[in-house]
Amino acid sequence: MTQPDPVGLTQPIQPEPVGPNQPAEPEAVGMKQPTEPDPAAELPLLTRVELPGGAHVPVRALRAPAPERFLPSGSGPAPGPPPAPAVLILPAMGTPARFYRRFARQLHGEGLTVLTADLRGQGEAAPRGGARGRGAHDHGYRTIVEEDIPAVLAAIRAELGPEPPLYLLGHSLGGQLGLVHAALGATPGTGIGIGIGIGPGVDGVVLVATGSVWFRAYGPLRGPALLLGELLISATSTLLGRWPGTRLGFGGDQPRGVMRDWARQGRTGRYAAKGSALDYETALAALELPVLAVSVEHDTFAPAAALDHLLGKVPRARLTRRHYTEREAGGRLDHFAWTRSGGALAKQVAAWTSAV
Repeated sequence: MTQPDPVGLTQPIQPEPVGPNQPAEPEAVGMKQPTEPDPAAELPLLTRVELPGGAHVPVRALRAPAPERFLPSGSGPAPGPPPAPAVLILPAMGTPARFYRRFARQLHGEGLTVLTADLRGQGEAAPRGGARGRGAHDHGYRTIVEEDIPAVLAAIRAELGPEPPLYLLGHSLGGQLGLVHAALGATPGTGIGIGIGIGPGVDGVVLVATGSVWFRAYGPLRGPALLLGELLISATSTLLGRWPGTRLGFGGDQPRGVMRDWARQGRTGRYAAKGSALDYETALAALELPVLAVSVEHDTFAPAAALDHLLGKVPRARLTRRHYTEREAGGRLDHFAWTRSGGALAKQVAAWTSAV
C-alpha cells in the first residue's frame, strides 16, 4: 500500500517569483496606465518583531482605509463606523507567508486589514543557513503558541491600536496552533478560554483546510499508514536532531520539537507541548470565541473527519461551518490550491467578520 502524505507536510505550489528585474508599469504619453496590483508582489512591511530568544519575524500588512470620523466643522471626532476588522494569516507547516499574497489581496479587496507573518523557522523568520544554520535552535508548539504568536499580536496591536477587531486565519498547522493560542490567550474575566491571558487576545478564529492529524480520524485505510508516517517522522527527527523536510519532500526543514509535538498529537489525538505547564485541551474545551471553519473540496490532507475531530475540542465555540467548492471558487481546489482560487472565500470571510 502506498503511504499517503502526512497531513500538512506536502510542499505547496510555489508563488510566482518577483525580483528586481520585474518590468515597470507601461506609460503612454507621459501618463502611467492604471494597472491591478500584482498578486505576487511583496506586501508592505508593517513592523519587525523580535521574538523571544532573539529571532526576528517581519509582519507585512495591507491596511484598510480609516473610516471618516470627524464633524464637518472639524471640532472633533464624531460617532461613525468602526475600523475595519484585521485578519492575521498563520501559514501551514513548511509554507512561507508569501505564499498567501494573492489571497491576502483578495481579503483586502473586501475591505479588511490583512496581515501576514511567518511561523518561527520558516520563510522570512528562518535562520540563515536553514534549520542547521547559525541562529537555529530547537523549538516546539509551546514556543509558537505561548511566545511567538503573542509577540506578533502585541506588535500588531501597537501599530493598529485597540479598536479594530482582530482575527486569526490559520491554514493547516497554522489553524491548529492559532486555535490553541486563542483558547490560551483569552482575557481573564471574559469567560473565554481558561483565563490565562497570554498576549492581547483575539476576537475570533478562521480555520481553512485545517484538521486534527489524529490517525484515527483518517479511517481504517489511511489511518494506520498515517500513524506509521508519524512514528517514522518523530524517530527521524529525534535521531537527526531536526526534520530534513526539504530534502525528503515533506514540510520543509523543521526543528525536532515541532515534529515531535506534531507526531504526538497524531498518535494521541490530544494537543500538548513539551515543556508547557498549560493544559491545551482544557483551554480548548472552554473556548467561547466565534470560529469559522472552512473545509475545502478535494482536500485529502484535512478531510471532514479530521476537521470534525478538531472542532469537537471546542464545543462551546460559536461555530460557523462552510464547505468551499470548486463551483463557487471557479478554479481547482485542494489543500493548497485554494489560495489561487480564493476570491469567493475572501467574500465569505469578510462577511463573517462583519456579522459576528
